[in-house]
Amino acid sequence: MEKTEEKLKVKNIKEKKKTDKKKVNKENEVEKKLREENRNLNDKVLRISAEMQNMRRRYEDEISNIYKYEGEELIIKLLAIVDNFERAISLDDRDLTDELSKFLSGFKMIYTNLLNILDSMEVKVIDCASLEFDPNKMEAVLTEKDENLPANVVLEVLQKGYTYKDKVIRVAMVKVNE
Repeated sequence: MEKTEEKLKVKNIKEKKKTDKKKVNKENEVEKKLREENRNLNDKVLRISAEMQNMRRRYEDEISNIYKYEGEELIIKLLAIVDNFERAISLDDRDLTDELSKFLSGFKMIYTNLLNILDSMEVKVIDCASLEFDPNKMEAVLTEKDENLPANVVLEVLQKGYTYKDKVIRVAMVKVNE
């Protein structure tokens, strides 16, 4: 009897070891799954964190550009007024005794003040007369053939172009040599 009891005990111990191994295997599988899930969640957290940093950086860049170019719309509207002043001033004012010349001298003062204000706001005229055509700053409206000048050179500025700080806000309309 003792032998059978011992056999039973040994058998029970072997079965217990088998079930323990199964439990350990299951625990290992669960542990592997949990580690993988943890790794995936850590990756998600890192990606979301990087995305948040990128969003914050883009937002800050956008806000700084808004502040940097805050007067752009007003300046663009004022440029049409500057053009009108230039057209009015281009009239002949050699005879300073008539009424038109008095108006023109007043227009010149207003025009000068307006240019000083635009200059203080870092608005600059794009210089393009007699230079090579640059499509980033100029728009070719007309072409003409002049044998004395090289091809692709600006012959005449029809409408001035302007930059605001480091940004082109209006391209110059020019006549270009073929």
